[in-house]
Amino acid sequence: MTLSRLSYVLLILVISLVRVVHSIDFNYPAVFNFGDSNSDTGGLIAGIGEILNPPYGVQYFKSPEGRFCDGRLIVDFLMDEFDLPFLNSYLDSVGFPSFKRGCNFAAAGSTILPATATSVSPFSFAIQVAQFFRFKDRVLELLAKGKKLDKYLPAKDFFQNGLYMFDIGQNDLAGGFYSKTEDQVIASIPNILVEFETGIQKIYDQGGRRFWIHNTGPLGCLPQNVATFGKDPSKLDELGCVSAHNRAAKLFNLQLHALTKKLQTQLTDANVTYVDVFSIKFDLISNYPKYGFEKTLLVCCGYGGPPLNYDTRISCGQTKDINGTSVTAKGCEDSSEYISWDGIHYTEAANEYVASRIITGLYADPPFSDKMPFVLNLKF
Repeated sequence: MTLSRLSYVLLILVISLVRVVHSIDFNYPAVFNFGDSNSDTGGLIAGIGEILNPPYGVQYFKSPEGRFCDGRLIVDFLMDEFDLPFLNSYLDSVGFPSFKRGCNFAAAGSTILPATATSVSPFSFAIQVAQFFRFKDRVLELLAKGKKLDKYLPAKDFFQNGLYMFDIGQNDLAGGFYSKTEDQVIASIPNILVEFETGIQKIYDQGGRRFWIHNTGPLGCLPQNVATFGKDPSKLDELGCVSAHNRAAKLFNLQLHALTKKLQTQLTDANVTYVDVFSIKFDLISNYPKYGFEKTLLVCCGYGGPPLNYDTRISCGQTKDINGTSVTAKGCEDSSEYISWDGIHYTEAANEYVASRIITGLYADPPFSDKMPFVLNLKF
């Protein structure tokens, strides 16, 4: 660990000792999560038989655990803060998973709009919502039969009192740029959000009352997008990020924020919280040395060397023949110095930092309150 990173960890440890007097314990009995690879804890791997090779999972789980990361995701750190166990994936039935405190419907590559023939994941947002309804109906059915499953299944009232978290939309935008112009991608945003609103409304109609919605991050700063769309330097901003992708992300977030304000007004007995993850991630990328990181757009687990160490022909952990030579996309020596894990996803260290900022409530609208309780207990 570098001196700058050690200094930052020590600072956070000091901060963690200071409790916010007026804060209260997070007391939701369960969490139900919907999303893509940013919060997928094994859905795509189980759902379509996708394979993740080491060094995925090396930092915490010591082996690939269905997460597209070297360790834990933002959702994992949030569950820790809420004093709840990690969420098991709805699609992963092996290993006797417990769903007592919630369930994860997220799957890597998922979109809000319906999946197409070229989609990475068939589990679009509407499918995830449908899976939730199946999950809920089956749970209530089994509980009504008096099955001895209370240890593994959420109680009936958990569905009304639980927290519904959403982190999805990134793939609708990023995927769109492969076949559409920037203007066309931006023009698609209202349709994307209509689909998202439909899903939220359905969950509300089924009794959900607590919604926590993450916006999308700075897509133009993902090394994959820089490598693919940033070959012309004029298309990059001062940070080396693809300007068009970040503009689209900002416009998406503006409209998503407006939608959450609308839902806050319409769903009068619900709590709809908008979480500005974009600002946290963009600040991290812009000021990474201040937060103890040494690499910003350089990929930890990749191939090709600086400036990106990312090659579209080979993914993290894979071995392939490139130009007549067998090469392997290996992990870096110390991923805690890096923000990007594999060119698309963040490292565990970066995820932990983002989660620590989310928990402060400074990026939430409305701010965390008695309807969105939390304890400030940073462990970064």
